[in-house]
Amino acid sequence: MGRRYELSDVEWEALSRYLPSAVTGGRPWVDDRRVLSGIVWKIRAGAAWRDVPARYGSWQSIYTRFRRWALDGTFERMLAGVQADADAAGDIDWLVSVDSTIVRAHQHAAGAKGGPAKRTNHKITPSVDLEVD
Repeated sequence: MGRRYELSDVEWEALSRYLPSAVTGGRPWVDDRRVLSGIVWKIRAGAAWRDVPARYGSWQSIYTRFRRWALDGTFERMLAGVQADADAAGDIDWLVSVDSTIVRAHQHAAGAKGGPAKRTNHKITPSVDLEVD
């Protein structure tokens, strides 16, 4: 049994095939499984990036990989792939529910400022008919 929030072997096997290949050159690439477990830890714990435990690597590396994967569509590919795998195995029952409930509100409930304390004092000038002789 792994630590809390860490990916199990089964979860890692399901997700790892959707990760992009490691970048070569530059600094050594932190292990994808450690980084992904760090991302899962951060999201599940609701903590700040700086609070991600050091066992997952530096928080900067984890955040950088998170941003890279978010921007390049890795997380969308993971979700679509895992859903397709589960659907092919018959593990998903697709159900669509559409709710067309309408709640009508009075026009004054649309955010207009109201009440005597919030009204502005506009001066109304009466029209004057001037007769010219």
